[in-house]
Amino acid sequence: MRQTIITLASLALLAGSAIAQAPTGQPATTLNDRLTGDLVPTHDPVIIREGGTYHVFSTGHGDRLIEARTSPDLVHWTAGKPVFTTLPNWAKQAIPGSNGMWAPDISYVNGRYRLYYSVSTFGSNRSAIGLATSPTLDPKAKNFGWRDEGLVVMSTREDDYNAIDPNFIIDRDGRHWLSLGSFWTGIKLFELDPRTGKPKDPKATPYAIARRPAPAGGPAPVEAPFIVDHGGYYWLMVSYDYCCKGVNSTYYTVIGRSKAITGPYLGKDGSPLMEGGGSIFLRADLQEQQRFRGPGHAGWLHDRDGKDYVVYHAYDKQANGAPTLRIAPVHWGADGWPVADY
Repeated sequence: MRQTIITLASLALLAGSAIAQAPTGQPATTLNDRLTGDLVPTHDPVIIREGGTYHVFSTGHGDRLIEARTSPDLVHWTAGKPVFTTLPNWAKQAIPGSNGMWAPDISYVNGRYRLYYSVSTFGSNRSAIGLATSPTLDPKAKNFGWRDEGLVVMSTREDDYNAIDPNFIIDRDGRHWLSLGSFWTGIKLFELDPRTGKPKDPKATPYAIARRPAPAGGPAPVEAPFIVDHGGYYWLMVSYDYCCKGVNSTYYTVIGRSKAITGPYLGKDGSPLMEGGGSIFLRADLQEQQRFRGPGHAGWLHDRDGKDYVVYHAYDKQANGAPTLRIAPVHWGADGWPVADY
C-alpha cells in the first residue's frame, strides 16, 4: 500500500538526495538515465507544469507532509519547502492517530491549483481525502499560498473502499470526477461539484472501476488510480501487488481503456480491470541485475508540445532500496496503446 511515511526518512539518509541514474561509464540514453538532483525520497509522485517550471508533488516524510520539487527541463530537480508541515485540524479529528499526508494529486481548475491528498493510518480504511488550493505554484509570487478546503471524501470500517490515492479529471462533457482507492474492493469513481471540487451528491454510491477479486479475507492489492483522456478513450492506470518493501517490492502498473469514464476498462486482450485484468504498462523487473524495482503509483503529464510523460517511483537497488523519482516519455503505438520509454 502507499502508506509509507515511516520508512522514507531513513531511506533518504541511506541514499542521499542526489542520485545519478546511469551507471558509471555508460551513456545516458533515456530521460530516466539523465535525471539528477533531489530525486530521493520520492513516493507517489504527480507532475504538472506552470509556465517554464515543472512541479512534482509526492508523499512526505517526517514533518514534511507533502514534498515539492521543481525543474526547468524535466532533468534537473530541486527540492523546495514542503506544502504542509502540520495536519489541518479537521484531519486530526477525522482520522485519529494520523501523522502524515500521502499520495497527492495536482490539477489546475477555474483559476486555482487543486491539491488533493490522503490522510490515513497504516493498514486501515478509516481514511480521508482533503483538498487545498492556491492561485499559483510559485512560492515567490505575491499571491502564492495554499488554502485549506477541508474534507472531500471519507471512508470508515463500514465502507468497502479505502479513501486514499485520489486522482482528478474533467471528462469530455465537462463533468468533474475523482477516482480513489487502495485494496478493499478496489478503485472507486466519484462525480464532483465543479464549483467546490467535492462530491456532487454525498449520498451517491460511487462507481466501481477496478478491483482484484480474492478469497474472503485474502489480499486484493490494487491502488493508485490515474485516468488519462486520449484518442477517444479514457485510460485507467492502477498499481498491482505490493509497494513499500524496498528492492523486494513487487509493485507494477497496468492499464486499460474505456469509451466511458465510468467503465468498463479493458486491457489490450479484453481482460476487465474489474476482474484483475488489464495490460502491463510499467513492469516489475525481477531480474537480479536490474537496478530499479517495483515501478508504480503512476501519474501523467501531457506537455504543451504535445508530448506525454509518465511519472512514477521505483526502488533503487544501488541506494538501499530508496524510493526514487522516475519519468519516462510515452509514445502511442500503431495499435493505439501507450508505451513507456523507460
